[in-house]
Amino acid sequence: MPQLPYRSYALISREQIARNYGSVRAAAGSGVAVMAVVKADAYGHGAVEVARVVIASGVEWLAVSSVAEGLTLRRAGIKKPVLVMTGFLPQEWPALLDGALTPAVHSLADLAALEHVARESGTAVNYHLKIDSGMHRLGTRAPAEEIIAALRLTTHARLEGIMTHFASPADYTSKQTEDQSAYFSNIIEELRAAGFAPEHIHMSSTNALAYKRNPSWLTMVRPGHALYGYVSPARGVAPKPALNVKPALTWKTKILTVKDIPQGALVGYGGAFRAPEAMRIAILAAGYADGVPHRLSNRGKVIAGGKLVPIVGTICMDLTTIDISQTTALRAGDEVTLIGREGDVSLDAQQIAQMAGTISYSILCGIGSRVERVYV
Repeated sequence: MPQLPYRSYALISREQIARNYGSVRAAAGSGVAVMAVVKADAYGHGAVEVARVVIASGVEWLAVSSVAEGLTLRRAGIKKPVLVMTGFLPQEWPALLDGALTPAVHSLADLAALEHVARESGTAVNYHLKIDSGMHRLGTRAPAEEIIAALRLTTHARLEGIMTHFASPADYTSKQTEDQSAYFSNIIEELRAAGFAPEHIHMSSTNALAYKRNPSWLTMVRPGHALYGYVSPARGVAPKPALNVKPALTWKTKILTVKDIPQGALVGYGGAFRAPEAMRIAILAAGYADGVPHRLSNRGKVIAGGKLVPIVGTICMDLTTIDISQTTALRAGDEVTLIGREGDVSLDAQQIAQMAGTISYSILCGIGSRVERVYV
C-alpha cells in the first residue's frame, strides 16, 4: 500500500474486525445474541464504520455509553437496537425517546422516572435493568423483593433485559467473579419466580467471554475489546482464552525532520534527555495531543526502518523524538509505526500500555481526532 498523505493516520481493517466478530460469535455459541460495544467511538476505531461491519456480519445489538453516542449512530442511518449503558440524565429523555434508544436503568428511582416520562408521552419504552452485583459502580443494590415491587408498578416502562458487569473476570487469584455471578443469579431466580423473565440477560464482556465465565443460561454477551483485537492477560491459573482475535488498527506517523546531534546535547523540554554520544534523531509528527502517551517520554519505543527504536526526551503536544542512530536510510517524509507491524517487529496497544503504565483500552481510546482514520 502506498504512503498516505497524512501527518498521522490510523489504518483500520474492516476485514479483521469482521474476523474478530466471527471469533466472538463462535465463542458465544448458538442461541446467544451478541451486543457489540462501540462506545468511545468504537475504542478509537470509528463507531459508525465498526457498527456497519458488525451489522453486515449479523450482530443483533449495539452498545454505547451515552445518548449522544447513540444519536450519532442513528444519524448515520443505523437502525439496530442500541443500548445506552451508562444511563441518561433527565434532560436527555426527549432525545433518548426520539432516537429510539434503549436505556440501561441503574436505580429504582430512575425506573420510576422513566415510567413517568413514558406514561406522559403515551409511549412504551423498553429498558435494561442493571444490577450492581459487587462492582459498586452503576446499578441497583436493591434486594429482589424491592425490584419486584417496583416492576409491578410499571405500565409503560418494559423490562426487556437485565444485566450486570464484572469487575475482574480475568483475575483468577480472586473470588470476586464467582461472588458477582452468584449474586446476579439469585436476583434472576427470584425475578423469574415472581413471573418476570426478560428477553435478554447479559453480564459477559470480552474477558468473561474469553475465559468462559459466562453461565450457560445467559442469552446475550457484549464484547468490546475483542472486536478490536484484544483480550486482557489473565492473572493466576486460567484456561486458554476462547477467542482468537488480532488487532484491527495500525497507527503510523511521518518523520518531519532528521538531524545529527553531538554528545552531550540536550533533547526536548527540560533537557530531559542528554545524548550519551553523537546521535541521529528524528522528529515525528505526533505527540500527546494525538494520543502518544506522555508517560512514554524516555521509555517508549516505535518501529522505524523495521526496528524497534527508543523515544528520547519529553513527548510534546505535537511532536515525538526518536533515536535512529542505527540507520542512515530514514529521511523526512518517511513513515514510522506507532502501533502495528513492520516485518517481524510489532507493537500492539497492550505492549505500549505496559511501557506507559496504563491499560490497552486507554491507548486505543486516546488516539486523537486529528489522527486520520483510514478504512480498508
